[in-house]
Order: sequence, then C-alpha cells, then structure tokens
Amino acid sequence: MVAEAPAPLPLKRRRFTNIDPMEVEAAKAKFAAIKEKFGRELRVFQTPALSTSSNEVSNSEETDDFYEFTAEDYYRILAAKKEDKLLRTRKLREAEEAARRSKATKAVIRVRFPDHHTLEVTFHPSETIQSLVDLLTKVVAQPELPFYIYTTPPKRQLKDVAQDFYSAGFVPGAIVYFSYDLPNGDDSTYANSGPFLQEEIASLKGLELIAEQSQQAEPVQPTPEPVTATPSPIVQDQKPAGKKPVKPKWLKL
Repeated sequence: MVAEAPAPLPLKRRRFTNIDPMEVEAAKAKFAAIKEKFGRELRVFQTPALSTSSNEVSNSEETDDFYEFTAEDYYRILAAKKEDKLLRTRKLREAEEAARRSKATKAVIRVRFPDHHTLEVTFHPSETIQSLVDLLTKVVAQPELPFYIYTTPPKRQLKDVAQDFYSAGFVPGAIVYFSYDLPNGDDSTYANSGPFLQEEIASLKGLELIAEQSQQAEPVQPTPEPVTATPSPIVQDQKPAGKKPVKPKWLKL
C-alpha cells in the first residue's frame, strides 16, 4: 500500500487587510486551549467539493470499483519490485531502511471527511494508528457511531491499528479518509449528512491563517551592517637626506 502524501490543500483563504491584534490573540489562545485539552496541535481546513453540480453532500465515498487496480497498474508495480530486488541486496535494503527510520521525526496525517473538512494532526512515526483512532473518537460529532478510516487508491481499510505510522508508510505524511460504518438506510444517510467534527474543533477552521498573516505583518528588524574599521595610513620613516660630498681644496682636475 502506498500512502498518499499530503499535497498542498487548495484552501479558501481570507484576505486580512487590517489584522486585529485582539483577533490574533484569540486565535493563539484557542490553539493553546485545544493543544492542552487533546495533547496535540490540531488544524482544520476546508477543501472544495469535487463537483458543484449537486447540492447534496457526498455521503462518504466512491464505489469500490472506482479504486480497483488496473492491469497496467499491476504490471508497473510488479516490474518496479523486480528491478528493486535485483539491484539491491537484502542487507543493503535493511541498512537503508534503518537509516531512514532513524531520521524520521514526524508523521503529518490529514483526515478528510465527506463534508470536505480536513483535520490535520502530527504524530511521531513510532506511534500507532490506534492513536489516530482514539483522537478521532474524541473530536467527531457522533463518537457513539462506529466508523473506520481508509486510504486510496486502491481503497484499503486500515484494520491493523497496532501498526505504527512508519511501517504503514505514513511518513512524512499521508491522507486518510473517514466514514461511518453503518448499513445503508435512514441512519446511514443521517449520519453521513454531517457535520462530522465537533463544533469546538470545526471552529479552528481559518484560525491558522490569522496566525500566519500576523507573523508576516510583523516588521523584520534589519540586521545592522558590520562596521569595518578603516586602517590608518602607514607613515613611512623618512631617511635624512645625505650630504653632498665636498671636494677637497687641494684636488685640482
């Protein structure tokens, strides 16, 4: 399974012509409160709908056929694996893998919900997927309902929650998708109509832009140029002018 690295989100950004200091402080205070409550820094983004032709919110996911591998995908991956096996020995691969793992410091996970909201949270690569599931239980609007998370393509439900993020291929980051695990019916339709995040968490949307804009607006103090001492001119010792030799009076030419 190849994890989908989090690409830059096409966010709906607001323009802040005049940044209110009170608004900036309120945003920072809210981030601090959320971090203290959940033990992690959380960010919420809004992603545009894939299609604007329908006024209804997509009820979680595409059909399974949409995520199936094609024959071309299969043979391309198979050829890449064979080439990798021929070019590198097992011992070399293990050494490279150990070096990569030691350098990994974080796994930025973005959870996308059917209502086009995205929750971003950072984990350590050694933490397990269970830690993500536990966090989602605390922040979703209906924690009493069963849910699951999955990756695409192909669609693959993350069932091994004891696996760490590095082993799952979620370093330096990945995008996973959220869906309630309910049979088709009225309950499923109601649950998937949203909202998916608690109001306290959803209110974080857009606050990171205020913090970023405030940092950009702060004047940067210019670095003073180093003063270069002008060397004093070197005074050369003047030698006394030599006396002109005087011819003796008795010397006649």
